[in-house]
Amino acid sequence: MEDKSCPLGCSRNDQILFSGRDLLHHLPGEFKVVKCEGCGLIRTNPRPTADSIGYYYPDDYGPYQGTRVGQKHEKPSWLKRQLKPLASKIFMFNATILPDMPKGRMLEVGSASGAFMHKMAGEGWHVTGIEFSSDAAEATRSLGYQVHTGQLETAPDPVELYDLIVGWMVLEHLHDPVAGLNKLFDWAKPGATLALSTPNARTFQFQVFKEKWHDLHLPNHLYHFTPETIGKLLESCGWKVDKIHHQRTIANLLSSTAYVLQEKGYEWLGKIFLSTPKYTNYILYPVAWLFSLFGQTGRMTIWAKKERV
Repeated sequence: MEDKSCPLGCSRNDQILFSGRDLLHHLPGEFKVVKCEGCGLIRTNPRPTADSIGYYYPDDYGPYQGTRVGQKHEKPSWLKRQLKPLASKIFMFNATILPDMPKGRMLEVGSASGAFMHKMAGEGWHVTGIEFSSDAAEATRSLGYQVHTGQLETAPDPVELYDLIVGWMVLEHLHDPVAGLNKLFDWAKPGATLALSTPNARTFQFQVFKEKWHDLHLPNHLYHFTPETIGKLLESCGWKVDKIHHQRTIANLLSSTAYVLQEKGYEWLGKIFLSTPKYTNYILYPVAWLFSLFGQTGRMTIWAKKERV
């Protein structure tokens, strides 16, 4: 474990908000969530070191399994292939929302098992990735894509700069997000786009559920951003925020409710909330859309630009 101050260089003046545990894999440890009184950035502190954090990423970690290409043997029908992209544009559930731009070179940080890289390659992008898990990275390499196994901090400089850099639910995992964003800035072409998704701690869910908030995800999530604090972080590294989209889904609200129910002894009811089928997104869409208007869905996607050289 290590004790780290605010990465934005604020004087040490943290407010302890609460403590929590690993609710996803039930691994041991109790972790404090603190708020910097200077800039408002919320973080996990003390936290596992970069050398020890791998313990909290077992091989069955959800993002590794959920991003494998070819998990299902049946080929989707022509109608499904046409309707799925259309539904994504209309309902905007997904974190992986991008602005329209010419095809070019893309880097995915935290590429997991390669599903998004595979999708973008199919659309004409030249793709590379960085992935912490050796098993997940190998699954991506088996598809024919170049992936650096390890942390962003250890990745070598690219031969060519990137037009697009994406990180879906990854920035909150970095031990040094300032160094990471600075490195990505150096790797981006002038005018390049950075697209990130991350939980949003400026929601009623964070206030109500606290340590039971599903997207708190202790101790894997080292930082817990709000639109304001992620904006400060990006701008300190030269990135100019272009747009923040509040994802139209309340899946994490259902999962947080499940954690509360399980703690109170209603294990069977909690399992129902955790295993809701995907079509629940469509049924609850009016609620999610309303929550998104007020920035209360708990998840956001940020687009930023490299405007200076």
